[in-house]
Amino acid sequence: MKKVEAIIRKSKFDDVKKALHAIDVNFFSYWDVTGVGNEKQGHVYRGISYSTSDIQRRFISIVISDEFLDVTINAILEAAGTGNVGDGKIFVSEIQEAYRIRTRENGKAGIN
Repeated sequence: MKKVEAIIRKSKFDDVKKALHAIDVNFFSYWDVTGVGNEKQGHVYRGISYSTSDIQRRFISIVISDEFLDVTINAILEAAGTGNVGDGKIFVSEIQEAYRIRTRENGKAGIN
């Protein structure tokens, strides 16, 4: 099993959600997060430019079986990408075990 974590633009979240549902990834968690990266956002208010290094993003966490890894990553890359700085990052890590609390199923059955 793998854990896929993605940090994406908030404006691309609906596209990513649709892409994940299209490949039958129907359960994931997400949070609004703030980070610091290479993108520098500037805001203009009443003609005065304000620079900020805090960037608003959405953090997505998905646990999937190994065979869904490539298709999941490709779906996120296609849906979240704009080709510009600040599109985000994807991280993949190994999950040793997963349990469904209600039925006590574990392994692949625990996440499906």
